[in-house]
Amino acid sequence: MKKTFLYVLLTIFTVSTLLISCGPSKKLLVSEAKVAKLQKDSTKTHNQLNDCNTQLNNLNDEKTALQSKNASTQNDLNALASESKLTIAEQAKRLKNFQDIIQSQKNVMDKLKNSISEALLNYKTDELSVYIKDGNVYVSLQEKLLFKSGSDVVDPKGVEALKTLAKVLISTKDITVLIEGHTDNVPIKTALFKDNWDLSTARAISIVRILTKDKSFDSNRITAAGRGQFHPVSTNETLEGRASNRRTEVILSPDLKEIYKLLYQ
Repeated sequence: MKKTFLYVLLTIFTVSTLLISCGPSKKLLVSEAKVAKLQKDSTKTHNQLNDCNTQLNNLNDEKTALQSKNASTQNDLNALASESKLTIAEQAKRLKNFQDIIQSQKNVMDKLKNSISEALLNYKTDELSVYIKDGNVYVSLQEKLLFKSGSDVVDPKGVEALKTLAKVLISTKDITVLIEGHTDNVPIKTALFKDNWDLSTARAISIVRILTKDKSFDSNRITAAGRGQFHPVSTNETLEGRASNRRTEVILSPDLKEIYKLLYQ
């Protein structure tokens, strides 16, 4: 009985000891886990802080670079603004010069048109007409005044008209002259002319020769061209329309050298 009692006491003592020893170990484990978590969180926070500092430094660098770029851009804009003011002033001056030249040329062409109209006043309207188109003076001479049908030989009456015209042209400087021959659409084929191209070109050349060789107009300022039937001014379906299309045009143009100088200087 006594032994049994001692055994029970020993057992109770052993279990109590074990319970006492186990309690602090579990708390220690919990505390250590908390410390480990805090250390982990601290490390994470520290890393995040480092990342924020790095981003802040990068932003400061970008800000500095942007400020430098803005300063450079502003300098460029200031320089461009200064240059633009000069360019605008120069362009205004150039435009004024351009307008002056255009007006001067218009005055010359108006005067030339009036001079030619007065010089050729004795000729009928169905023989010739004088007008301004696209800044050029046109003297349209009908076939009945210049040529017999199918011929490139200028009639005496036509020679007189060209002689009168030449006097005005020679006295007018800074113009160029284009002689264009035109026909109707009736086909032609003779020993001299294969087609209307041939005839219209030959007629233009005949007039150029009269103005240059006979009347001493400057050959460097005149050109001959044949247009055939391809630029009619009236219908080719009627006798009157075809008669209108059979013409030779003397086209007088102002010299554009001064304008080209302004455009390309």
